Amino acid sequence: MQSSIVPRDLDVDFTEVPRHWCADNAAATGISNGVNLLFPSGERFFVRSVKHYLPQIDDPQLRADIKGFFGQEGRHAREHDRLNEILRQQGYQIDEFLEQFETITRWIEARSTPELRLAVTAASEHFTAILAEGAFEQGILEACDERMQQLLGWHAAEELEHKSVAFDVLQQVDGRYRTRVLGLALATVLLGGFWFWAATVLIKQDGLTWRTALKSLRTLPRNNPIIRRVFLRGIKMYLKRDFHPAQHDTTTMADRWFASRKFAMPEAA
Repeated sequence: MQSSIVPRDLDVDFTEVPRHWCADNAAATGISNGVNLLFPSGERFFVRSVKHYLPQIDDPQLRADIKGFFGQEGRHAREHDRLNEILRQQGYQIDEFLEQFETITRWIEARSTPELRLAVTAASEHFTAILAEGAFEQGILEACDERMQQLLGWHAAEELEHKSVAFDVLQQVDGRYRTRVLGLALATVLLGGFWFWAATVLIKQDGLTWRTALKSLRTLPRNNPIIRRVFLRGIKMYLKRDFHPAQHDTTTMADRWFASRKFAMPEAA
């Protein structure tokens, strides 16, 4: 059984990415880099959470999609590791944060049930799909350095392609509404909290406070509040008892991105 979820390799040189690559704005870049810091560890957690249940999945199409999901997420983690190295070269002190982030998340993971870890993964994938959709619909990537456009567009398009996988696995192994909602609650707290912490670490190193950062953001042409657009909207959608990620079709959005790229995106064998 062949899956439409195809892992692609990204071939982009990040060495010339400017320090303030998002709209030439330190605050916007710090917030964006904040969530980027979370991706390598987060993507590997998602893979572990789904992989735990792979032996229980009999449906050949879902098994094929899971393997495509593994390939895409593994590549996302690798490329964001490369970006983190660029942040180090730019002078950002990120290792203390990353060590503490990894320690805390590993502690939580070790004390959580497999069902809860999967539910957190499914909810987190929902949030990242909303981020991806917004990046394309609102033209957010247009304000970014071209190399970051390529990284984030590639990542966003693949997130849209596999956005249903973890949710479908959760429905098969634990379809209880309360499990889904508990995963949503924990994912909201963890993603929101760690993102705020990471962004704070970065914007402080650019000499900003949250007060001056928010003032700087208001000078940008797009008013794009993350809390309302991602978290409040995402929670409202996810709490519907009949919710499924595929109810909102974003297939053509991902297809258009890959069709429009001028650089090579080779498919993995």
